[in-house]
Amino acid sequence: MTAAELRQKYLDFFRSKGHAVIPSASLIPENDPTVLFTTAGMHPLVPFLMGEKHPAGQRLVNIQKCVRTDDIDEVGDPTHNTFFEMLGNWSLGEYFKKESIEWSWEFLTSKEWLGIDPKNIAVSVFEGDADAPRDDESAEIWLKVSNGMLKGRIDFLPKAKNWWGPAGMTGPCGTDTEMFFWVGKDPVPDKITPGDLADHPCWVEIWNNVFMQYNKTGEGKFKPLVQKNVDTGMGLERTLAIVNGVDNIYETDLFEGIVLKVEEFSGKNYSSGGEITKAIRIVTDHMRAAVFIIGDDMGAVPSNTKQGYIVRRLIRRAIRYGKILGIEDNFTKQLAEVVIGMYGSLYAELERNRTKILEELEKEENKFRKTLEKGLKEFEKLEVIDGNYAFNLYQTYGFPLEMTVELAKEKGLEINKEEFEVEFKKHQELSRTTSAGMFKGGLADASAETTRLHTAAHLLLAALRETLGGEIIQKGANITAERLRFDFNYPEKLTSEQIATIENLVNEKIGEKIPVEMMEMSKEEALKIAKTSFDPSKYGDVVKVYKIGDFSIELCGGPHVGNTGELGHFKIQKEESSSSGVRRIKAILT
Repeated sequence: MTAAELRQKYLDFFRSKGHAVIPSASLIPENDPTVLFTTAGMHPLVPFLMGEKHPAGQRLVNIQKCVRTDDIDEVGDPTHNTFFEMLGNWSLGEYFKKESIEWSWEFLTSKEWLGIDPKNIAVSVFEGDADAPRDDESAEIWLKVSNGMLKGRIDFLPKAKNWWGPAGMTGPCGTDTEMFFWVGKDPVPDKITPGDLADHPCWVEIWNNVFMQYNKTGEGKFKPLVQKNVDTGMGLERTLAIVNGVDNIYETDLFEGIVLKVEEFSGKNYSSGGEITKAIRIVTDHMRAAVFIIGDDMGAVPSNTKQGYIVRRLIRRAIRYGKILGIEDNFTKQLAEVVIGMYGSLYAELERNRTKILEELEKEENKFRKTLEKGLKEFEKLEVIDGNYAFNLYQTYGFPLEMTVELAKEKGLEINKEEFEVEFKKHQELSRTTSAGMFKGGLADASAETTRLHTAAHLLLAALRETLGGEIIQKGANITAERLRFDFNYPEKLTSEQIATIENLVNEKIGEKIPVEMMEMSKEEALKIAKTSFDPSKYGDVVKVYKIGDFSIELCGGPHVGNTGELGHFKIQKEESSSSGVRRIKAILT
């Protein structure tokens, strides 16, 4: 089965169950300051999981672009990767455990769909604790839909394994049930030992159905939700490998073209095993992820902060492992061309942003290669690495901190851990936030501050178009509770007069206290009346249109105030270059 076939089967199956297909959202959450990247399909849907009406209805399905970097050091093994596609379906307060479990079993085992042998499947459910009872309901449904075939292969696991929720924070949460596939060479056991699905390496998770039925309060109590949701996630890469009977994700058509190109550049064979295979996997994964992050319409370019730090780390790690493979010349642009060729028809933003992707990769590779050789020579001379020197490697040679640790391990060098920890305390904090998310949890910040800034972004775009011309469009945005960051197409730096005009125009509309109206309509109808749209392809067939008088009419799914008078005073703090032909404004409301 090809990746295209698996994607289509998933969408077709849930469409047959009354689900509306919605597009993938951006890799960079527009209104969620708690995470750097979209790590699951639920991120863009948080307002709807919390009760807001979705224009496409209560049953949704999609394929969501995701990036997770907490396992970046594990990349190179058979199953871990940074960028991935998540197949997901949702019920927004409609069906619940029964339908969700029945459909999961049907999709996995029916010959019409994936046709997996039921003997190779086991499931886990929540074992219960003081906060919520044992999920016997899900276990009983599994036994019924499988005609008893799962008897002896249902594992009751604790909250750490079978609970989804904002750890340490408030918000929707609940039990989940997970499906596992046997990948061992030995025959699949008829029965499992309790805890096997948490610890046994031959049982691999392929699907997770979350039942959001509680709200965690500020006092740490779990109260039943009025709207109970289902949120599921199935990783395309891992599922494709399982369906095709291969033991690693890199032997699927999602990676094969990139792997072949790395083999061509390096003269090394992927099937060699050991460090060669690991290095080819790392280069393949990291370059695919970097292309998707830079190529996203709200994408990030290499830098030393936030998403840019992750992109830089991925590119530089790929270059270093390319060097281990014997690749001495620049290669990132050529690999990017392969990735765009493989995925551009499905994700049009990669073709749309091709020039930006190639330019940023070339620039970063040239910059890093200039310092890499010098830094590696210095490294060879060392017998002990203290924290001070590690810091200099980062400052002087641009070595990501994780690379210093990797190099030290490879060379068998001793690191003075105490000094290292002191020197890198603030950088370790950065590493934690970039890997695990800005804060624990991951729920969108639907606070008043973010809502106000999101509405202000509509006024800003309208003011930019009125001041600079009707060809101005949004190229990206990121909103936290503290500030608005907005990217737009424009070839040159704005003058102080232009900035003042834009700022004054926004404040004028705020002063007019204009009602913010929301309308639902077909996308075709909406595009006829909208003054501008960021990217129509990211919306479904039925959309929300937000109208602020005749000044701003946009397709949008984010939170908004009811009246511009609620916004306060708009102030532009900075106007700068984001990338070639793209300017960036940072603004606040006071």
